[in-house]
Amino acid sequence: MVSSSAERQYLARIEHSLEIAGNIAGNVGQHNIDYELRQEVIRDTELRVSRVLRETLLEPGEGWLSEEDPDDRVRLDCEVVWVVDPVDGTKELIDGLAEWSISVGLVIGGIPLAGGVYNPATRELFLGSLNLGVTYNRRQVRAGNRTNLDGALVLASRQEFIRGEWARFQNRKFSIRPTGSIAYKLGLVSAGLADATWTLSPKNEWDVAAGVALVRSSGGRVSFLGNTQFQFNQTETLLPGLVASGEGIWKEVNCLLGHHS
Repeated sequence: MVSSSAERQYLARIEHSLEIAGNIAGNVGQHNIDYELRQEVIRDTELRVSRVLRETLLEPGEGWLSEEDPDDRVRLDCEVVWVVDPVDGTKELIDGLAEWSISVGLVIGGIPLAGGVYNPATRELFLGSLNLGVTYNRRQVRAGNRTNLDGALVLASRQEFIRGEWARFQNRKFSIRPTGSIAYKLGLVSAGLADATWTLSPKNEWDVAAGVALVRSSGGRVSFLGNTQFQFNQTETLLPGLVASGEGIWKEVNCLLGHHS
């Protein structure tokens, strides 16, 4: 059991780390350089962000899982584990789209307890924990209260959409907006700025840990496709696709996907 005061301290650490990391990453998408050099600059930025997140977050006895670092299996024996993605939505960043983010998830006892997602391009900060709720740019928010999908806004994986995997969801009564970073999409759902999102392809723990914590902390619902056990900090970090939405449309969304949760 984590106390409210402990959660506040964790959130303060997350916010501080995202502020510093955001300052490093904030201007990278604005470089007017050729594509190959842009890729090199962004790769360097990912590594720098990963280092600063580790320096500002990790304390003795805590575990670490980052997309940019070798997996230190010591984390498997840790109760408290930081699960981070220094840049989620790298392709969108390279292409100059404001749909990427820095994602920091806190997993305690295998459950995402708190998370922070920051989009430096749009300066949107999503921050929250299970017992303290979620803030969007420091304003308290909740997941949407829509009771049906008519007129809803659903965020699709941009790459899945391009590949045609969302064709079966088109021409329905809800709007589909292709968007890059899954962490950013989950943040938008947690803040009630979108009604639902789902991904049909597998994701790693670092892609979704923070966003899962945010949606659950704001009164929304999240589950993995295929009724996979809801457990993080596993030996195998690749997870099935997931679905997230506000409570009111949860059953309808899962029915649409043929997923029973």
